[in-house]
Amino acid sequence: MPIEIERKFIARAEELPRPELSTRLEQGYINRDKATVRVRISGDVCYLTIKGAVQGKSRLEYEYPIPLDEGRELLELLCRRPVIEKTRHLIDHAGHRWEVDVFDGENEGLVMAEVELDDEDELVELPAWVGREVTDERKYSNASLAKRPFIEWTAEERAES
Repeated sequence: MPIEIERKFIARAEELPRPELSTRLEQGYINRDKATVRVRISGDVCYLTIKGAVQGKSRLEYEYPIPLDEGRELLELLCRRPVIEKTRHLIDHAGHRWEVDVFDGENEGLVMAEVELDDEDELVELPAWVGREVTDERKYSNASLAKRPFIEWTAEERAES
């Protein structure tokens, strides 16, 4: 059974080191009831992902490659708006690979860093460019940002980021 374990943080874009790799992503959400169903285009490949409810820092995750033209069609016809637009930077730090998402579109101004773990209790050395941990704050999930994007947040909510 595939399980995703991750921690999420606010990141400071101006302090990021040079990434190992950067990729443009677009993703949309078809369903968010019992499970989250996501379509993601990453460069010239596309995936359909099904994620279960978060329990602690873990959740079930199933991911399947699908044809790019079908992914574009699903994104256009079935996904709620706004579609999440971001550039993902991969940065290695102290034995972990960090995914840093710099959001565009209706979530512009938000920069998030996440690290996947093998175990919920795994120790992680935090890089200097990460700030507050937001793993348990649902509003920072991509599915939530597709429902209530960063541009709709209050000044107080934005100041936390």
